[in-house]
Amino acid sequence: MPRPTTSLELLRSVTLSGLVQEEILRRIKTGELEAGMKLNEMDLADHLKISRSPVREAFRALEEAGLVWLEKNRGVYIREISDDEAAELYEVRAGLDEMAGRRLASKITDTQLQELHAMLDQLEASSIHGELNNYFTLNIAFHDRLVELSGNATMLGLYRQTINRMHLLRRRGFSIAGSSQASHTEHRLILDALASRDPEAVATAMRQHVQAGFQRAIAAHSAEDAAPAAAAGDAAGKTARATVAEGPH
Repeated sequence: MPRPTTSLELLRSVTLSGLVQEEILRRIKTGELEAGMKLNEMDLADHLKISRSPVREAFRALEEAGLVWLEKNRGVYIREISDDEAAELYEVRAGLDEMAGRRLASKITDTQLQELHAMLDQLEASSIHGELNNYFTLNIAFHDRLVELSGNATMLGLYRQTINRMHLLRRRGFSIAGSSQASHTEHRLILDALASRDPEAVATAMRQHVQAGFQRAIAAHSAEDAAPAAAAGDAAGKTARATVAEGPH
């Protein structure tokens, strides 16, 4: 008969499962894991020096969170976000940002504004120096802080769940020329609106920033889809030109 699990063992298992989840999320954020990639249970357990049981628990939790999908007899994969789901995520994110902005406008302090300006200075510096991973980390932290300062813990939890899923497609919007600069401008408009303490102005600036990000993501995705076709067309053109140049054999 199996020995009953003690409370301490259960707590340790839950804690280790959380550790695995954080490691997988970290790899998604840094681009080490991308949509469609297969996760290796044994490699994760060896890397973290834990048993495979909490890794399996982490996989189940991440499936519920919408970050991975489990295929019977095949394994666990990082989820691929469809275009329709991406649009839904951006819509939810825009609504949450708008609510957060409206709440924050009436309560933000000068000290908090200075903190946000300092965060943007760091963000823009990382962009100038081409520090892509650092840029994403700082960008996430800036927006998270805006929602956190709004003072609604439930909204912050929902926001973080949404953002975790958006990590799977976030890089699309920054892969086209000029997108970082456009984002910086929008960030500054948010802080200008916050400085005016105008709830509607802040709500509008935050919603428009998310909507503009969605348009950048669409443009980047379209460019990615067009690239293979363009490359194939160039190859075909080169072959045709070579055939004409060589003449019949």
